[in-house]
Amino acid sequence: MVCSLRENCGVMGIFSLSGYNITPLLISGLEALQHRGQEAWGIAVNRHQTFKRTGIVSQAVEAEYKEVFKLSGSVGIGHVRYSTTAKSTLEHAHPIDIGNIMDNYGFRIAHNGTLERELLIKTLKDSNLTSCHGITDTELMGLSLHRLLKNGHSWVEAFEKLNPYLNGSFSLVILTSNGELIAARDERGFRPLCLGWHEETSSYIIVSESCALEAIGAKFIRDIEPGEIITINRDGLKSEYFAHLDRHAHCPFEYTYFAHPSSRMEGINVYTARKNIGRILAEKYPIEGDVVVPVPDSARPAALGYSESMGIPFEEGLLKDRYKRKGGWRSFIEPEKREAIVSNIVAIRDVIEGKRIILIDDSIVRGTSSKIIVGSKLRGAKEVSLLLTFPPIVYPCYMGIDFPSQEELLVYKICGTSMNIDEINRRVAEYIGASFVGYNDTEGLSRGIGLPKNQLCLACTTGDYSCLKRKPRFKTRDEMKS
Repeated sequence: MVCSLRENCGVMGIFSLSGYNITPLLISGLEALQHRGQEAWGIAVNRHQTFKRTGIVSQAVEAEYKEVFKLSGSVGIGHVRYSTTAKSTLEHAHPIDIGNIMDNYGFRIAHNGTLERELLIKTLKDSNLTSCHGITDTELMGLSLHRLLKNGHSWVEAFEKLNPYLNGSFSLVILTSNGELIAARDERGFRPLCLGWHEETSSYIIVSESCALEAIGAKFIRDIEPGEIITINRDGLKSEYFAHLDRHAHCPFEYTYFAHPSSRMEGINVYTARKNIGRILAEKYPIEGDVVVPVPDSARPAALGYSESMGIPFEEGLLKDRYKRKGGWRSFIEPEKREAIVSNIVAIRDVIEGKRIILIDDSIVRGTSSKIIVGSKLRGAKEVSLLLTFPPIVYPCYMGIDFPSQEELLVYKICGTSMNIDEINRRVAEYIGASFVGYNDTEGLSRGIGLPKNQLCLACTTGDYSCLKRKPRFKTRDEMKS
């Protein structure tokens, strides 16, 4: 099996119409996207070589300040990387150079999402590549676009022709050799992408989440539409479409876990959506308890919504130790170090001792973290009831979130594909040692977010992959790495 690297990341592109140096803005914006990926990062600025480093942005900038800020230019792109195969190599960090970046067809690309490699390989079968082994989905897409551009197609035409082979998700930014900024989002809108304006530098900004616009003092304009391609150059901004579908498939995991609470996606504030879901959990599971405690950090708004609806005090019974190196890192993002990260969660004993705890979390994927928190961190509580904002995750994700193999999913392991929510609640409670477990359902998730079910991707909980061009072949974690 050829190598298949899957990732969910953050991308950013800036074009200053006034010729202002955008590198400081690009660095600050990537720092604001750090929650989307902490394994590697990179920037590409016009007329400079691509700069990439492992680790987080602030560490590298502090260590190599002079080198970073030599990259001065009026247009550039950046990326923070979260690899879902746990391979954190500089080789696969973005932006990625495609072709000769000094000729008319070369470019740099930064991608958030996941694409099926096998389909993309078909587009390159008559190319001069000796092997596609080890080439990522992003590189394959880039090479395919590069070939179409060399054959005389425009960017829109290239995406139109390649689109039938783009099975999966992509939100991307491209820096062309002639200094244009290109942005595109897949026709379903799986991953977020938005447009902003920075008045002081007369800059258009493309970014994964609006929280990065806030961080640099830019104004949110709108979401990039699914199937839209944006071209920005000295003449301004041009919007075109390479595809159009009425049914979109926005990822609900962005709203419950991945995105920053301050971000707006599809006109919806993430914090508000999470708090609404907490209120819906109160309708569905009106449990008697002494305190409502969130699992830090993404479950806080939902816990507050539940607390307010039920009239039960909200307490920070669990805190992350941010002074340890891994304290601020998210257990979902570190798939092979999950237990070590959860060990950095500290329980406030005066809050939990002898209390009936209503614990709110965003989801259970593999169950490792939940079992540790219930069995160890909340030891001394009278009882622990766990409520989850996301429905049971039963099927793997091939659209950019890190649960690509069904074998590792807790609900599938102990319940199979049974969708009896009461049975799932009971068995998961037994497994993690909770007094009660209550999952949200797809109706509650949709209502809490504020998007219709037919505009959400629910494949991981329903097994319906009709939002893809073809149903994926389920793979094991070892196959994903091999």
